[in-house]
Amino acid sequence: MENFLIKSSTIIIYLHIFSAIIWIGGMITIRVAVHPALQSIDSAKLKIGTTLQIIERLFNLVLPFIVILIVSALIYEIYYNIKSPIVHFKEAIWTIMTINFTIMYIKRLKAQKQFDIGNIQLAKKSLSIISRVLLPINIFLGISATILGIILRGF
Repeated sequence: MENFLIKSSTIIIYLHIFSAIIWIGGMITIRVAVHPALQSIDSAKLKIGTTLQIIERLFNLVLPFIVILIVSALIYEIYYNIKSPIVHFKEAIWTIMTINFTIMYIKRLKAQKQFDIGNIQLAKKSLSIISRVLLPINIFLGISATILGIILRGF
């Protein structure tokens, strides 16, 4: 039984860490590498259309990993009866990140609708808050949660 618990614990931790890597890494890649490259596109319509496609693909990629991250954290915490305040703080961070992700998801949908009817400026405005505010907040929170996870594993 102990061997099974060790193996399942390893799998849960792996899924949790891998999910965090995909989510945080995807956000950093978009913000640091892709977003600046998009700024070289002169056509506003092409730039916004490409941005919408990239964000949609990122969101579709990370959504299942967000679910896996949350579920793996809950399983590990409940099954192994972890009571550390750091765990609760990490839960709060991931919850805020998920709420923020939901806001970004909705903003992207609104931007897509504006883009589809030809209102490029409103689409740009909806996307602007994602790149300037919401995405950097989630990157900061994700890195913070990762640091807390490293600290937690030391206990």
